[in-house]
Amino acid sequence: MPLSLNLRAVIVSLIFLAAFIGIWHLATLPEQSQTTYADPAYAALMGGASPAKSGIPSPGMVWHTAMTNLSNPFYDNGPNDKGVGLQLAYSLGRVLVGFLLAIVIGVPLGFVIGMSPLMRKAMHPYIQILKPISPLAWMPLALYTIKDASFSSIFVIFISSIWPILLNTAHGVASVRKDWLNVARTLEVNPVRTAFKVILPAAAPTILTGMRISMGIAWLVIVAAEMLVGGTGIGYFVWNEWNNLDLSNVIFAIFVIGAVGMILDMILGAIAKLVTYQE
Repeated sequence: MPLSLNLRAVIVSLIFLAAFIGIWHLATLPEQSQTTYADPAYAALMGGASPAKSGIPSPGMVWHTAMTNLSNPFYDNGPNDKGVGLQLAYSLGRVLVGFLLAIVIGVPLGFVIGMSPLMRKAMHPYIQILKPISPLAWMPLALYTIKDASFSSIFVIFISSIWPILLNTAHGVASVRKDWLNVARTLEVNPVRTAFKVILPAAAPTILTGMRISMGIAWLVIVAAEMLVGGTGIGYFVWNEWNNLDLSNVIFAIFVIGAVGMILDMILGAIAKLVTYQE
């Protein structure tokens, strides 16, 4: 009986994971010293009696660090010593607030741009100028005007999230089939009802795609922003552990960032499936 595609994909993924961990383990094995000493006591004094350890932590060390962190993820021992769960909560809170602000402003503005050729042409130069600017380039201006590191990070998330939402909404609204709009016009449906009953359901898959892209960008940016401003958050956790030269915690945090990003993408992907339709 042939195996299903999903089962074969899982097996191949596990093989890749085992190969990755195996290579990682071999690369971090202690190196035997090439220098030989006649006197064992002198060898021990010079460090030649024991193999030289690799600077990169082994998979076992990272696993032990992960278990230690996950055993008490919400402890708080002061500004520079908080659990990884607490740091993640700070980061997720900032991302969600900035992301929701981008939705509140980006979706209605995208509707206006998508429905009005005049607004589309008028806004085009501003969008093309502002869109390529790196979100982190706004950070100094945000820190100067807002004067709060946490709210400045939220502002940077907002700036990084709004463009995919705005542009996808405008594209989705402008791409609604003219036949559907003509039917609504023939039935004398008022513009507000047309927007909510015809245009919004038709453009919803494209809007959700923009939100999914925005969430991915926001999660990328928050780590860099928190490294820059410090204080709290998973980005600051990574930077703080680097300053402590604790690479096991740095690698553990990298895996956590990747896992949380994957979960956020899966949630928005599941929501996008709910509004997807077949013509």
